[in-house]
Amino acid sequence: MRRTFFLLLTLAGLSTQAQNPVQLELVPWAQNITKVVDLAHCGDSRLFAVRQAGVIVIITDSMTVLPTPFLNITSLLNTGSERGLLGLAFDPDYATNGHFYVYYTFGSGSGSCRISRFTVSADPNVADPASRVDMYEWTQPYSNHNGGGLLFGPDGNLYLGLGDGGSAGDPQDNGQDLSNPLGTIIRIHPESDGSWTVPADNPFANAVSDTLPEIWAFGLRNPWRFGFDALTGDVWIGDVGQNKWEEVDFWPGGNNDGPNFGWRCFEGNAVYNNSGCGPFSDYVPPVAVHNNVANGGPWCSVIGGRVYRGSVFPRLYGRYIYTDYCAGQFWSLLPNGSGGWVNQNLLSSGLAGFASIIEGPDGELYACNESNNRVYKIKDKCPMDPPVITVTGSGLESSPASSYVWYVDGVAIPGSNSQTWVPTSPGNYHVVGNMGNGCLLASDTVMNVMPGFLERMNEGFSMMPNPARDEVWITMPVNAGPDVRVELLDASGRVVRDARPGSDGRVMMRTADLMPGTYAVVLRSGAQRVAVPQRLVVAR
Repeated sequence: MRRTFFLLLTLAGLSTQAQNPVQLELVPWAQNITKVVDLAHCGDSRLFAVRQAGVIVIITDSMTVLPTPFLNITSLLNTGSERGLLGLAFDPDYATNGHFYVYYTFGSGSGSCRISRFTVSADPNVADPASRVDMYEWTQPYSNHNGGGLLFGPDGNLYLGLGDGGSAGDPQDNGQDLSNPLGTIIRIHPESDGSWTVPADNPFANAVSDTLPEIWAFGLRNPWRFGFDALTGDVWIGDVGQNKWEEVDFWPGGNNDGPNFGWRCFEGNAVYNNSGCGPFSDYVPPVAVHNNVANGGPWCSVIGGRVYRGSVFPRLYGRYIYTDYCAGQFWSLLPNGSGGWVNQNLLSSGLAGFASIIEGPDGELYACNESNNRVYKIKDKCPMDPPVITVTGSGLESSPASSYVWYVDGVAIPGSNSQTWVPTSPGNYHVVGNMGNGCLLASDTVMNVMPGFLERMNEGFSMMPNPARDEVWITMPVNAGPDVRVELLDASGRVVRDARPGSDGRVMMRTADLMPGTYAVVLRSGAQRVAVPQRLVVAR
């Protein structure tokens, strides 16, 4: 009688990652912070919450808001509508010099925008208001589109995102005008005396005529929130649209060529006002767009976020997570391995008013909501391991869960609600277990394979080192056969390495450019593919 063998197999289309899409959860972190529009940290365990009215308060690591403000500059501000205290950045040498920088609007009428430097007092929880040094100012032609993102980059320079000056449709064409900073991101280097200089590698550092040398990027409508990837230095920009498209822009880290993101010539990927403009190929296109409410969608003001580089939630690693002020949806962008991006909705919170997402001192992500006056920590809703299937003498057994449903070839098996299941026909089997917190997670797939191939692959296989850093050597069984290839699969089931062993049965695979994580090792012979029991761990 013919014997049937079952083997755990992770393949594209059958992978746990594909069956278990990532979901986010917002965990309350602090509340009663009126009109909180931004967050920052100075390198320790505290979060600093920026209130639009002109007050900065401290949230301790015990989720307590200290009663005494860190800074109060309400008397300096011109507030109302989109104006007020909009951004905060701590000096990279804050631990030594105590300097931090704030961005706000001031003056009468439509007002002006300003960067000021302050210094902390002898009390680490209170700044010295008398230490103010004004660094950078520009007059706003209208009261809206003031930008607000203020960040130090990995290069130690200070970046500021300014809107196009306001009104609607950029009537002064500021986005394409290099003689003023409106509609740009500027890049300056703060000096110890409170002045600033232009970095020598700024794209227009040596420009002639009236081009501003501090401009680093332009063609932006209102880059309210932007951020740097803590690992790569890549720049991600949430650029608020006019009335059709909200867009996310991307620019590689370390590239100072002066990107032009296209506003007002283009809104998203669509022509907006092409008077005096070049073709679409002259501009940097967005990596993601979302329909504005005026265009039939739920979005109204994209809120740029951060790439998750924390250690607590491995499934979030490498994802750029962002949201919208009106929709309250949290989306992520993840490289697809072919130069493009996979865009996924990870949470529909039902909450309007999100104003900022930042990377905290612990590498985790936090979001603030200026409508409900709360700060949240962003978590993977289902960080627990999915169920694991064990092949027993009589059939299949799942690791413990609250409830179970078994599937064959992707179809639920009626009445299969027990922890064990005895297959009655060939096929690809997996189980979905209720793991709590609303998390229904699927196991890897168990499939039947021909016994001859299985027996050859289970004998004499080795992989060293494991965990691997820059490379791994894989040794094939002596009787594997000349047509066997080795594949490495990432968590999404995508083949990231594919090689044939040499005549000695060994193959070296480079791992230096792979993201840290766990990879399945699949051996392929013709149409048959099996995953070896060992997984390769790539560590840094």
